[in-house]
Amino acid sequence: MKKILLLLVVMSSFSLTAQNKTELKKHFEAYYKQMKSQGDIQGVINAMTHLDVLEPSQARKDTLAYIYVSEGRNLEALNTIGIEKKATDSNINLEVKAIALNALNEPARALEFYNLLFERKPGPQLAYEIADLSAQTGDFATAKTKIEYGLANVKDDMKRTFYETQQPYQTSLKAAFIYLKALVIFNEDKDANVETALATLNHALVIDPNFNMAVLTKNALLARQKGE
Repeated sequence: MKKILLLLVVMSSFSLTAQNKTELKKHFEAYYKQMKSQGDIQGVINAMTHLDVLEPSQARKDTLAYIYVSEGRNLEALNTIGIEKKATDSNINLEVKAIALNALNEPARALEFYNLLFERKPGPQLAYEIADLSAQTGDFATAKTKIEYGLANVKDDMKRTFYETQQPYQTSLKAAFIYLKALVIFNEDKDANVETALATLNHALVIDPNFNMAVLTKNALLARQKGE
């Protein structure tokens, strides 16, 4: 008789736990919708975190990490999904790792994930990121390969955002590739290639005369040429 009573208590406890979990899940799903409708990013993060505790999901973790990285909270993004490479990683997962590691000044590690993304779905936007990071790490051969791929496949309406000014701005992705090509040319031989780099920068500025980064680089090269 005691065993039967104990079993009934245990079963009742499991039923209450399942019921409470279901109710909590409904609550945080409703909370998530409300926070999303209000544009409350922290509220969305809180709701998704609670939902993931109640019902763990890799897709939810990936989305949560993407929200973190979109808010510039790069360590929190990586703490959410880790930095290991897995064949099962979603494209969002790989993108978050690439963006976050790059923002945390880990270009070589970021490149690993950008390359994996490019293998899955090549495109000019990814090619630019790989070319940029390759140039930063001194791999000019890879940078040039990705620049040429980008110039061959870029569309006129594609843009790239730059952040060196107080207000971020967009320029033509084609102009950005040409600007990057000028940087690679210059860095391959800083004494012999100034003229070629300047001529290349001028091509970028024909496409977008207001391309601030190209203007700044051109002025710096002209100053170097004059020995200032």
